[in-house]
Amino acid sequence: MATSDDGDGFVRATSLADLEDAGRELFTARGTAIALFHHEGEVRAVDNRCPHMGFPLSDGSVEDGVLTCHWHHARFELSCGDTFDPWADDVATYPVEVRDGDVYVQPNPPRDRDPAAHWRDRLDTGLRENLRLVVAKSAVGLDDAGVDPVDVAERGVAFGTRYREDGWSSGLTILAALTNALDVLDGDDRKRATYTGLRHVASDCAGEPPRFDQPAFDVDDVSADRLAEWFRETVEVRDSDGAERVLRTAVETASREDVEAMLYAAATDHAYLDAGHSFDMTNKAVETLDHLGWPSTTDAVRQEDDAADAADVLASLVTRFTDADRAEEGSEWRQPEDLAAMRESFEAALPTLAAGERDPDWRPPSGFQDALLGDDPHDVVDALRDAIRDGATVGALAHEVATAAATRVARFGTTNEFGDWNTVHHTFTYANAVQQAASRVEPTELYRGVLDGAFSVYLDRFLNSPPAPVPNPADGDAGELGTVETHRERLLDAFDREGAVNDAGREAAALLAVADDPRELWSTLGGALLREDAGFHTLQAYEAAHAQFHAARDRASDGPEGLPSERERTAAVAAARYLAAHTPTRREAEQTFTIASRLLRGESIHED
Repeated sequence: MATSDDGDGFVRATSLADLEDAGRELFTARGTAIALFHHEGEVRAVDNRCPHMGFPLSDGSVEDGVLTCHWHHARFELSCGDTFDPWADDVATYPVEVRDGDVYVQPNPPRDRDPAAHWRDRLDTGLRENLRLVVAKSAVGLDDAGVDPVDVAERGVAFGTRYREDGWSSGLTILAALTNALDVLDGDDRKRATYTGLRHVASDCAGEPPRFDQPAFDVDDVSADRLAEWFRETVEVRDSDGAERVLRTAVETASREDVEAMLYAAATDHAYLDAGHSFDMTNKAVETLDHLGWPSTTDAVRQEDDAADAADVLASLVTRFTDADRAEEGSEWRQPEDLAAMRESFEAALPTLAAGERDPDWRPPSGFQDALLGDDPHDVVDALRDAIRDGATVGALAHEVATAAATRVARFGTTNEFGDWNTVHHTFTYANAVQQAASRVEPTELYRGVLDGAFSVYLDRFLNSPPAPVPNPADGDAGELGTVETHRERLLDAFDREGAVNDAGREAAALLAVADDPRELWSTLGGALLREDAGFHTLQAYEAAHAQFHAARDRASDGPEGLPSERERTAAVAAARYLAAHTPTRREAEQTFTIASRLLRGESIHED
């Protein structure tokens, strides 16, 4: 038992003779449990909680100056507390003095480092070593220290763009998507989102060689149009080194709008690159820079290890262009209908079709969605041509195609093979990416992306055979409506039952109908998703559906007063059905997050 101190902060812990006899003692001072050791003629004091998972170090063993925890065998240099094992973290030590045969300990010594700096370093270790628990503790610790989650995401982006030779992939896309979703998530789910994005980045980079940059050209007088021409030519011949040099030069010398237009033009020079992933990942990289800013590429910025540089972020995309599969090279786009030839004809007509003024108030004519969801690709092309000729903007048309793609997901027939969920998913996330890109820039070439999305919607038509209904509470399709809490509980229950796809869609529609704020639905869906071992596609689907829900909300409502529009409901049902199709999982990641959260609250995991 510790006794009161003598005014200098030191507390009497025990007699030296008793400690020499026992070899170790545990005592508590000012709420801190401290393990005291007598080893090799010296007295040492460390925090009794192992920094790995909280096991009492007083139950460990000491040999040759090394303290070993008996739970997971984490090892610590006894005099300073530094660990031999990066997954364990260093253990805190305490000053000790021997006075007149008694041992005194300072239980509250001044610490040089603030918690944020500590957890940033731990996050770096977790990312490098692909240590889930370390990443989880870092995400929680940084949030508890008041660090903006966007700043934490930036550290993950900087790591992911530098330590994966093939560049931008699913991990960084997940991190970008969940950073977009932070505002709709509640409490600990924001920490879960950060942890989920970061752990996927770490997994993507594990065992991969780092990237080695190609430098920008040493020029300052090349026009943006010329750079765009060079970039598209190097992508065309799959020259990744040349494409990177051009892209870095464009970031340094051209406007952000010109760089984005260049990327989206190259991303649509060929049809539906890499099943839509190339365009979606390009859009996500740009959205990441929406959060982080478009930093200048100065030497000062490059020296910051945790700074995500715009040139590095965008350069990491190059292989998504040069190495991508081109849809027109596959049979699906050639037979039985030659979609590639139709695309070429459409592209040739674009300069004339888009020559007139764009109409920001354009609305689709009657039957437009029916044409997009129909079984004749010629009708699809005709509908888009007429719309462009009538002044439809890229953004307006992209929203129409994204709505049709959301309908394919919402009405996906569960008699299809499970893998076909991914087919409709790819179309939807691609169409969403085109619409999101068009909200920032609208180069004429982006109409090609609209057509590619529409053709993919056409190719998915048999996956709505038979079509699942989209529940409409106004017609009683969602059953008798209850309270927000009732439908939230039923929705969460659907995610706990394998195959409860239609139940999830019905409860999502009902929750959306009774909630005063649609955030009730989206925070519930997000929270449920983040507790699962959610993969790339499921996380993408949630974020894309949320984006399209708000895109529909920004348009005129077409539903009864007080109820969401059909398009809003379709986006919500699509998200719920897709998520339910992929749940429940083992929830291993949630177990890790729970352990991390409990450890940082000081709970004793080992006593459970």
